[in-house]
Amino acid sequence: MALEDKNFQDNDNDFIDKLVFINRVASVVKGGRRFSFAALVVAGNQKGHVGFGHGKAREVPEAVKKATDSAKNSLIKVPLKEGRTLHHDIEGRHGAGKVILRTAPPGTGIISGGPMRAVFEVLGVQDVVAKSIGSSNPYNMVRATIDALSKIDSPRQVAARRNKKVSEVVTKSDNQEEFTSEA
Repeated sequence: MALEDKNFQDNDNDFIDKLVFINRVASVVKGGRRFSFAALVVAGNQKGHVGFGHGKAREVPEAVKKATDSAKNSLIKVPLKEGRTLHHDIEGRHGAGKVILRTAPPGTGIISGGPMRAVFEVLGVQDVVAKSIGSSNPYNMVRATIDALSKIDSPRQVAARRNKKVSEVVTKSDNQEEFTSEA
């Protein structure tokens, strides 16, 4: 619909809300059809927090408000590498939707389709390559993307889990050169 590209900004919490999809649904009753609207919204602060929400109401603005409130209540924290990309490649799935997210070098931009792009924009990711396989349903794509993002670990989290230092976990290009020259 035409409303898909609208951005809403909430000044008090510094969150950006992006309307991803609006669906008109009808329930058949004795007197005919009763129409209502379902809205899918993603919200984030462009600094590593993102969430999605779903709202239904008889009017579009009310559905968008419900979805926005739901999105702000379901925020997750995603660690970002240098504040611009993901730490590592990851896959996520929901239902028949599967997404593959890959880290990218500076200047790449957001290379992804439709609903995934909205998630990355409100998350604050600047460089990422993403591919969706299977379902193109916006709900499944957003949920699969959030699933993948929730699985991302920073090197600090991995080091803490292994009881090691961050320098022992992270492979530098110098270490890779040492391994290749010995072989």
